[in-house]
Amino acid sequence: MKVIADLHIHSKYSRGCSRELILENIEKWCEYKGIKLVSTGDFTHPAWFKEIKTKLEAAETGLYKLRGSVSSVRFMVGTEISCIYTQGGKCRRIHLCVMVPSIEVAELLNLELTKRGCNLKSDGRPIIGLSAKALAQLAWSIDPNCFIFPAHAWTPWYSIFGSKSGFDSIAECFEELSDKIFAIETGLSSDPKMNHRLTNLDKISLISNSDAHSLVNLGREANILSVKELNYQNIIKAIKSNNKKQFLATIEFFPQEGKYYLDGHADCNYSCLPLESKKNKYCCPHCGKKLILGVLHRIDELADRKKIVSEEYIPQINIIPLQEIIAATFKVGKSSKKVQQEYLNIVSKIPELECLIETDFVKLESITLPLIADHIMKVRQGDVKIIPGFDGVFGKIAIE
Repeated sequence: MKVIADLHIHSKYSRGCSRELILENIEKWCEYKGIKLVSTGDFTHPAWFKEIKTKLEAAETGLYKLRGSVSSVRFMVGTEISCIYTQGGKCRRIHLCVMVPSIEVAELLNLELTKRGCNLKSDGRPIIGLSAKALAQLAWSIDPNCFIFPAHAWTPWYSIFGSKSGFDSIAECFEELSDKIFAIETGLSSDPKMNHRLTNLDKISLISNSDAHSLVNLGREANILSVKELNYQNIIKAIKSNNKKQFLATIEFFPQEGKYYLDGHADCNYSCLPLESKKNKYCCPHCGKKLILGVLHRIDELADRKKIVSEEYIPQINIIPLQEIIAATFKVGKSSKKVQQEYLNIVSKIPELECLIETDFVKLESITLPLIADHIMKVRQGDVKIIPGFDGVFGKIAIE
């Protein structure tokens, strides 16, 4: 069974996230997208956890469905937690995703975090004072089947390898527990090819998730897995296998479109490649302030490999979300009524990710305008022009 899985999303209770992120809407949009398995997100938040307990019912072992629904969409209980602490004389800001095998395990973890003084009501993505290692240790003490992975691993501010507050290796962060961390999330501003420049990530599964703050962004990055039977354990095994027969591919943003790809300073609208940063002593040439060093720069710092034999690794498929392609074709904003109407027309016939990845031109042309079909095929071939993102500013992509 082929499963498209998005294991990092948020709810309406996370800061800066859409109020439309409720379980019913998440299920509906997963159907639009062709996502079979999605995280609940934010299970640490008391109000959201109450909704999870009330609105979901057990399906396959360790997975849940919307109560009374006939949809094939399944939920895995998961959350993102922000750990802010001091280690090695430096302030660390590490985001971890925690996936658990049952609602009951989530409830126990919430209880233990509350006992330790963590304010889970503050945000769907709570900030806690525990270290990444201590949080992982706590989760595994409750249930060793918890799946823990560093979120958006290269983001400058809040990640395991971030230029501002991260570490230089998984071992430095998790110490004697590092062998239990078998996956990292590459994030929007990097892709697996970039991560393969580090030999110490060769045995680590490189996963991709949307980190969606709105419904439309579900599945903008995801994982394509193959399992004989759908359940929690088989999903985790497929990811851990790092084997192309079980972990078929990742669905990726073009990393240049991510908002931390290049070095730069947003206030001066200045961005540059790592070599230019070094030449300028890591300062903005316009105002003299320190540049925010992007993901490309940080990977350059830690990389110990130049040549990558891509055939050895899990395939990656780069996409531009369908609404962006439609908007580029119509030359209007992606939130315009015209774009929304055409999007719903297309996904009522074929799910978005199937359209972007698999559907042939003749079939596309039968369900939408020929120019939209042509643009989908161009994106699939990588025939795009990209102005890279930097310092919190998303990159811009044009279809040639």
